[in-house]
Amino acid sequence: MKLIKEIKKSAKLKGKTIVLPEGTEERTLQAANEILENEIAKIILLGDKNEISNKSKEFGLEYISRATVINPKDSNKRDAYADLMVEIRKAKGLKKEEALALLDNPLFFATLMVKYGDADGEVAGADNSTGDVLRPAFQYVKTLPGISVVSGAFIMVLDNKSFGDNGIIVFADCAVHPNPTASELAEIAIATAKTTKSIIGIEPRVAMLSFSTKGSAKHEMVDKVVEATRIAKEMAPELKIDGELQADAAIVEAIGQKKAKGSEIAGKANVLVFPTLETGNIAYKLVQRMAGAEAIGPILQGMAAPINDLSRGCSKEDIVNMIAITANQA
Repeated sequence: MKLIKEIKKSAKLKGKTIVLPEGTEERTLQAANEILENEIAKIILLGDKNEISNKSKEFGLEYISRATVINPKDSNKRDAYADLMVEIRKAKGLKKEEALALLDNPLFFATLMVKYGDADGEVAGADNSTGDVLRPAFQYVKTLPGISVVSGAFIMVLDNKSFGDNGIIVFADCAVHPNPTASELAEIAIATAKTTKSIIGIEPRVAMLSFSTKGSAKHEMVDKVVEATRIAKEMAPELKIDGELQADAAIVEAIGQKKAKGSEIAGKANVLVFPTLETGNIAYKLVQRMAGAEAIGPILQGMAAPINDLSRGCSKEDIVNMIAITANQA
């Protein structure tokens, strides 16, 4: 797919370092091998060096030798990372010996590598639950300044090129936050615009979706979207954003200009921000299945550094793509 090729090309130019805490997992090793072969990013693998070496030979992965391999249990950075953990969690009463014990877990060690600046991003989840991947990220990396909520975006690639930006539209939040407040929804809109620009390289045109367009319906759920749009414009005045808009008014130009005359977003949106998680999740799955769209994600956004979660059913290609996306986020 052309978009993925462009994302990989962009990542290659950036030269970022991505840490993979599931360094002995077969799909992860295969993905790392492909990333290193094509020089898309630099790779750090966490795990036992002998096990990684033996598995690489078993699977015929000749480029794994280019990776940096670290065993969290004997790294010379353990003390520095533990001190940082204690500093961040001192209000929670974390002791250094407890921090050192947590660093035996590659998911915690990888997160601290990112926090300390020894890696630019992290990808995990092929062998761990979402909760286990994100817990250390929430505790130690936390969110961007001015952003209080983490959300999940999907890049939707449609055959019909009349929608979005040549058939590309970004949906959010489809993965994380069930019922955001108006201010949280505004933050999601701003984070999704940033994701759109940094990963796809297009100028975001953000539509705040509702079942109402410009006052056509009255309800507290509509009020939330209207307020979120106002807050987002105040927080990021340079952002091209409009709302509240119904979905057809956001993506079909003739309808958009009829329902929201004069709007520079209506009918031209390439970013759709949904009022709740259920609407976003339902919408992306329907578009994926019924329109045959490619759904790339979820891409976690709002974190102070890029940490992305995989499905445990992911393929090698999924991991390769997510590493490239994470490198672009960084």
